[in-house]
Amino acid sequence: MKITKIVSSVTAAFMLLTSIASTTPTPTYAAEEMRDITTMELVRDMGIGINLGNTFEACPDWYGEDWIAKWSDGKPQNYETAWGSPVVTKEMIEGMAKEGFGVLRIPVAWSNMMEHDGTYTINPEYDARIHEVVDWTIESGMYCIINIHWDGGWVNKFPDDKDESMKRYTHMWEQIADSFKDYSDYLMFESQNEELGWESLWNPWGGTEGKAESYALCNEINQKFVDVVRKSGGNNAKRHLLISGYNTGFDRTCDPLFKMPNDPANRMAVSVHYYTPAGFCILEDKDESWAKARSTWGTDDDYKELNEWMDMMKNNYIAKGIPVIIGEYGCPTKGKDPDSVRLFLSSVCKAAYERQLCPVLWSTPDAKSDDGVVTKGHYDRTNYKLTDQELQKELFKIGGKEYSPKQTTPAEVKGDVNGDGKFEVSDLVTLSKWLLGNKEVTLTEWKNADFDGDGRVDSYDLCLMRKAILEK
Repeated sequence: MKITKIVSSVTAAFMLLTSIASTTPTPTYAAEEMRDITTMELVRDMGIGINLGNTFEACPDWYGEDWIAKWSDGKPQNYETAWGSPVVTKEMIEGMAKEGFGVLRIPVAWSNMMEHDGTYTINPEYDARIHEVVDWTIESGMYCIINIHWDGGWVNKFPDDKDESMKRYTHMWEQIADSFKDYSDYLMFESQNEELGWESLWNPWGGTEGKAESYALCNEINQKFVDVVRKSGGNNAKRHLLISGYNTGFDRTCDPLFKMPNDPANRMAVSVHYYTPAGFCILEDKDESWAKARSTWGTDDDYKELNEWMDMMKNNYIAKGIPVIIGEYGCPTKGKDPDSVRLFLSSVCKAAYERQLCPVLWSTPDAKSDDGVVTKGHYDRTNYKLTDQELQKELFKIGGKEYSPKQTTPAEVKGDVNGDGKFEVSDLVTLSKWLLGNKEVTLTEWKNADFDGDGRVDSYDLCLMRKAILEK
């Protein structure tokens, strides 16, 4: 009778909690504790990397209509396939690790599926889908980088509406940081993509007017990012962070006006992108006023230019103890000589890696033109390997890593209190008995019972566990 009353009380508490709780904590993959490792050591351990480009950052123009939702079910997979990617699978991610990449950068447009009511609340389904792919990445043995990417371009509004833009940026990072706070140091947060730098404030080709103001805003946003993450709990007090350089340009990030944030943990790297020369790396087969399209690369001047840029980052950051990740480098394959593409990509990778910079290849899905011609991406998302296998061999020689998937253990399954590697009803029964004082019951993995992350195991955790079981 006494037990029945206690269980009834717990059940009543559960009913109350489920009536006021809107979400259940998302089980996360926390492979291990945060290691005693510097960011320089961690970045070096990454080896070389690749991007999951044109996938989770695919988004409509938020200044107009959400055409993705209009012409689909409006689910996470509708957004990730909107720019031509097939649905991401575990095999696709594992294939990247098997090709020798040690880090996967996942650009994310978190505003997808967001209710635009001024609260900037990230959609839980979309968040869960990012969790799934991050988990696959870490389980494959790769490091993972997630960011706020272009996201429809709202970051461009900072100069005109700073207060609202900062509110949005802050609240989004508060949610992201909280959602991923229990992950190990195999997950890195990146403050932003390329948008920190505004021509409406400073035109780099028109003098210095507004330059200090634009740099100050960039620095302020990066500092806000660090402050938000550091106070968000879990492993985030020690998480390694990637700071977006000014427009991620080499020269602009090496400008004295760009400042790395103050960080009590001193665990930061800087992010830059490399698309030089533009005529080869950006333009395909059509000239523009600012550059002429090139189909080849590899002259003495090309190598000289490459080495000068890489030396700039080495001298301004690596030599001062600040790690560097080239979050994107690459070139299209359309309109290019295949040998030049291979030479350029391997040369950039080698020049960066030899100077202790981590190069992360920009890779997008195959693209089909209106006339049906398919242009191959660097990574084949159907066959799970680099399209150019000669390039794969060259990149692997430079800094590739042997495929080494992480072995998950029972301690990594949230809710698994009996240590059998699964979260199921038996775990709920075990915790119930333990809370009732049954001396014959022990919690093999008690930390997995701490569902609310407050460092204690109590009836509130039991209620949340039961809710999660019912929703499975």
